[in-house]
Amino acid sequence: MAQVINDSNFKDIIASGKPVLVDFWASWCGPCRAMAPVVDELATEFEGRAIVAKCDVDDAAELPTQCGVRNIPTFIFFKDGQMKDRLVGVNPKSVLVEKLNALL
Repeated sequence: MAQVINDSNFKDIIASGKPVLVDFWASWCGPCRAMAPVVDELATEFEGRAIVAKCDVDDAAELPTQCGVRNIPTFIFFKDGQMKDRLVGVNPKSVLVEKLNALL
């Protein structure tokens, strides 16, 4: 299961030393709900090698704005505390896997 990321734990998670994928989503968003099982699968498949986290844009006051999220779902990839890549909208699992593998 994906980790929950929010305004208070964001800096600690992206500074973990592991690649991080953050899924910015909302419960009312159909495409976000469609991607949820994929995100959970990635969390299981990359356990121990990368962190897969979810940020509910309705619960996080600052983080979506800080990361420049304007549409959801948005997937942002971090390494060494820095944003490295982003995808917006529904994407095939293979694309997310490829982006995560590139950061390992």
